[in-house]
Amino acid sequence: MPKSKRNKVVSLTKVKKKDRVWKEGLLEKIRQCLDTYPNVYVFKHYNMRTERFKQLRDDLKDSSRFILGSTSLMQVALGRSEADEYKAGLSRLSDLIKGTVGLFFTKLSLEEAKEAFENYVYEDYARVGARAVHDFRLTAGPLSGPMGPLPHTLEPQLRKFGLPTKLNKGVVELLADHAVCRTGQKLDANQTGILRIFDIKMAECRLKLLAVWRSSGKDGDGGGEVEQLSEDEEDYGVTGGEFEAIGDDLAMGKGDFSDDPLEEGDGEEGEGDG
Repeated sequence: MPKSKRNKVVSLTKVKKKDRVWKEGLLEKIRQCLDTYPNVYVFKHYNMRTERFKQLRDDLKDSSRFILGSTSLMQVALGRSEADEYKAGLSRLSDLIKGTVGLFFTKLSLEEAKEAFENYVYEDYARVGARAVHDFRLTAGPLSGPMGPLPHTLEPQLRKFGLPTKLNKGVVELLADHAVCRTGQKLDANQTGILRIFDIKMAECRLKLLAVWRSSGKDGDGGGEVEQLSEDEEDYGVTGGEFEAIGDDLAMGKGDFSDDPLEEGDGEEGEGDG
């Protein structure tokens, strides 16, 4: 019997494949930045959040440019060895491109760049997979949040998150003491949902400069020297990039971010700059 065409499954999440032309365009964009800006940094992002990062990018747009995405493409653009590096010394910087990192091209001095990155630090709600930074427990009885007693409309959601609750004359009550999370525990969806309701922020969002390459040639035409600024912290919580579905055009200077978690791997599906 022929297959019914009415039962066809249609995907609602179509993602344009990154073809050769697109990748070559990104490589060219990175190399244009290398010709334009005298300093390029490798930085690591921890618990990245879209809106805050976009604000930082806008604040520095007159002097700097960010590129995030595929580590392999960034390595190729800089050069993986002395034989194929775009400018002398860049292969040493390329060695540090791994994990949740990006490139920061700038005309700012080292002190100005450090200040801009240090001012970016802030707290936000933890995402699934992050580790709890402290214990959080709820005591049996009426539940209150940051704005006072919880509204009765939240009671079904709390039960969905696994809390033993009930409504008592319109008041949300917890039937027994409950340990939501313990220090160092990997958080699941239920735990992060509860923490958000009670306004408990356990994610420190920050950027860290790992190394810088400074051009030593006139107008950026020559080679340069690499200076390592700090060690990579592989075990620092969840680095959590938030750029899986960045628009194709973002690497070319336009587009927008997605707030979905980055999939494991080198980030082939998400490139972007500012």
